[in-house]
Amino acid sequence: MSVGLIALLDDIAALAKVAAASLDDIAGQAAKAGAKAAGVVIDDAAVTPRYVTGFSAARELPIIGRIALGSLKNKLLILLPAALILSLVAPQAITPLLMIGGLYLCYEGVEKVYALVLPHAAHAHETALETTSLDAKSVEDEKVAGAIKTDFILSAEIMAITLAVVPSGSVFTQALILAVVGLGITVLVYGGVALIVKADDVGLMLARVRTASAMGAFLRAIGKGLVTGMPYFLKVLGIVGTAAMIWVGGGIIVHGLEAYGVSGPAHLIHDAGEATAHAIPVLPSVLRWIVEAAGAGIVGIVAGLIAIPVAGYAVSPIWRYLKSLLPRRKEALVDGKK
Repeated sequence: MSVGLIALLDDIAALAKVAAASLDDIAGQAAKAGAKAAGVVIDDAAVTPRYVTGFSAARELPIIGRIALGSLKNKLLILLPAALILSLVAPQAITPLLMIGGLYLCYEGVEKVYALVLPHAAHAHETALETTSLDAKSVEDEKVAGAIKTDFILSAEIMAITLAVVPSGSVFTQALILAVVGLGITVLVYGGVALIVKADDVGLMLARVRTASAMGAFLRAIGKGLVTGMPYFLKVLGIVGTAAMIWVGGGIIVHGLEAYGVSGPAHLIHDAGEATAHAIPVLPSVLRWIVEAAGAGIVGIVAGLIAIPVAGYAVSPIWRYLKSLLPRRKEALVDGKK
């Protein structure tokens, strides 16, 4: 074998080692970013099941599939390139965009609470906003569209956290890590949601086991427990999802204000968490998280309460006016073609 060929093989082996190391680094960075975004991932998983409640069992998985596909499009086709472009040309725009997204989450969450506390007023508010909703062909389409909109905000936060964790390097490496995180989190969240919403069907199947053995009795007991407990679990999960929207949105707003020098709310929430952890030394980390989440939730409630009348008295009239211009524009185009 010639010396030149040996040298070529050595170079190929060295390149293979570099490529393997790069892949390991990308996997490690993706895992680190996913861990940092774990809070938002949990919130996303808690929010989603409420969008499939009220539908027949046959439609649950197709609806989750549609939402998951929309989530992938959000992450890979819109947010990934947008995050890379903004980080290169306008990094200062990321924080205000995230704050707008956080405000939307607060609005969505507080609106749900508003509907429970003051249903008549909430109905009037929704009626006023009807023209701002998507032209849905069915209730299912509207639910899916709402879920994808909410997912967009949560996915934007996940991608922003990921981008902040990823060290500066080549655009290709950053894009690959963002793609790995986006794909992995989508599979994790919506795979988990699918398991949750179909658990009652699995329970019904287990409850019908006819084996007379002790194992059969055990499976029937599990099945009956799932059938009985899942409706309550989904209700609790819906409450958690609504709360998650409010505290995540509030947290985004608090961190955004801190980035612009308004650090009072962030320091107050942090100090309250630290004081509670020191005053009650039992599970201090858990108590600190609960207090800080509650503080972010209070900010989220205030922001949502402000956003509801703004949406009703400012956003809705402007949107209604803009939509009224669309038929005129279409008529003008038709007349122009004639």
